[in-house]
Amino acid sequence: MMPNPLPPILLVAAVLEFFGGLLILVGLFTRSVAFLLSGLMAVAYFMGHASGGFLPLQNGGELAVLYCFVFLFLAVAGGGEWSLDRLFWTREKLNLEE
Repeated sequence: MMPNPLPPILLVAAVLEFFGGLLILVGLFTRSVAFLLSGLMAVAYFMGHASGGFLPLQNGGELAVLYCFVFLFLAVAGGGEWSLDRLFWTREKLNLEE
């Protein structure tokens, strides 16, 4: 059961997860959003799961750890060839060269 009204920390997490997921889906601001979401997943793990033991297999926090490292990978690797980031950066490069 979720409390009514929701605590502010859950509202912030919901907004970050929703809009951050959309931004990563289209590849816009991928590195910064992925870094922010990686931190969010780390906080979620330590606030929600770490009290049941440190290892994810002990406390059921496997998905939080997995998402944390996937977002950390995206923060380092970037959005890729089909992202909007690549489209905007290429366009800016072309305008600077002309």
